[in-house]
Amino acid sequence: MPERARDLLRPVRCGVLGDPVAHSLSPVLHRAAYAELGLDWTYDAHRVPAGGLRDFVDGLGPEWRGLSLTMPLKREALPLVDRLTDRARLAGAVNTLVLHEGERVGDNTDLPGAAAAIRERTSAPLASAAVLGGGATASSAGLALADLGVTSIEVLVRDESRAAETVAALRAHPAGVDVRTGPLDAPAPVVADIVVSTVPAGAQTFSLVARCAGVPVVFDVLYDPWPTPLAAAAGERVLVGGLDLLVHQAALQLHLFTGRPAPLEAMRSAGLRALASRSRA
Repeated sequence: MPERARDLLRPVRCGVLGDPVAHSLSPVLHRAAYAELGLDWTYDAHRVPAGGLRDFVDGLGPEWRGLSLTMPLKREALPLVDRLTDRARLAGAVNTLVLHEGERVGDNTDLPGAAAAIRERTSAPLASAAVLGGGATASSAGLALADLGVTSIEVLVRDESRAAETVAALRAHPAGVDVRTGPLDAPAPVVADIVVSTVPAGAQTFSLVARCAGVPVVFDVLYDPWPTPLAAAAGERVLVGGLDLLVHQAALQLHLFTGRPAPLEAMRSAGLRALASRSRA
């Protein structure tokens, strides 16, 4: 029996790593999918601080099939894999580590997940974008926008020097994207077809939210706390939320781990219930 077929019948371990990670909804989504698919798999959250990824991965046994990586580990994973997918190489970040037959494959489901989340909410043509923040998630979001046809991206950050990797990744997109940087706290209104926020809710000041008031599509990658100031101010505009992104990228991860189509609606429903439970707590 092939290894993957055996995996569908025996307990297999997966998990999400990061710091902080206790808030992650990934265990809720993946466990709901395993239950729906009838898989005796486990998926847990593990706090792994910066600098600790190599030791964690080196200590894994053969029962491990996949890891979801969140901050601050997405770029730390790059030198630890045997093979990178094209999209992970382009993003310069790994959010998915597939462990199969002794090989570590680094992938990035944030790119197609972000594109799917946006297109689930709007079919409007998108040519220009503003991305708030300059980290690994900003890279993935910007590349997803380029995949959707965006040709001009402004990366708004507090310290432009810290966005160098993100700017380089966006400029390397094969479609050719005009990328520029600007200050996050400038007074001028943001002019774009879509604004994507990758900054914490606490960084979404009244003035920043006001700057983005004229952008017709708002995408905030956060899901907890929710709504963020930016999301709360969206009003009648198109709003793409962090749960949208999380569900789509997790569904892609699940397919990579199991080889099975992900039960998207079961995962989304589990995520909504978990967030509702948190809001009541």
